[in-house]
Amino acid sequence: MSTAIQKQPSLMPLFTKNKNWLRSKYAVFGVIFLMMAYVFNHNERFLIDSSDPIWKHYEPFKWWLLVHGVAAACALFLGPMQFSDRLRRRYTQLHRVLGRVYVAGVLIGSPVGAFIQYRFDERVGMSRSFTIATIVDASLWMLTTVIALAFALNGKIQQHRQWMTRSYAVAIVFLEVRVIYGLGGWNNFGIAETIIWVCLALSLLLADIAIHWQDLLAARSVPAKAVATVHSQRVTSANWS
Repeated sequence: MSTAIQKQPSLMPLFTKNKNWLRSKYAVFGVIFLMMAYVFNHNERFLIDSSDPIWKHYEPFKWWLLVHGVAAACALFLGPMQFSDRLRRRYTQLHRVLGRVYVAGVLIGSPVGAFIQYRFDERVGMSRSFTIATIVDASLWMLTTVIALAFALNGKIQQHRQWMTRSYAVAIVFLEVRVIYGLGGWNNFGIAETIIWVCLALSLLLADIAIHWQDLLAARSVPAKAVATVHSQRVTSANWS
């Protein structure tokens, strides 16, 4: 007896794949929020302490710093919300508004930060090479964000999401440098500059790993699925022959 049996494709692999991806995404953003908390407590605590002596250093450019801080902080805090599938599906208009705020924060905060580094921080002893690192960081953040925006305006959402991932990977270099520098216990601008270059070099690589993480997992599962399918076909053939 020979009969063709049509098996319905199971949704379980897809469900498991998406579930694993969500867990990975939540874990990554959990680490990012922990870095935010560390940086605020370790590096930015002067914001709530008017008696902190660091204000004397910031006095000549405090208004520039305000613009830079508010704009860049908006981008840094709003970035994770742009990766929420639920927000994007249920509140599309809000997603677009927050996206515009993110882009504005990047395009305002980045050049102002580079200007502060060049115009004021070099006067207190920071090297020109440190300024170059800051300018490269700012330029890379703006460039990846503008490319992401261009893809969104052209309706190419997949490419838009990929470049937004790269943009935010560059954004969190601000956090990574301060966390690594603080945990290392260093007090040397040369080491800080090295950390900046290393984090910048790795940012886009890590972003692309995140973008293609699901594809990497799928590639690993293909051989196992193929073996299981062949085995199932042999068992079915034996039972109906």
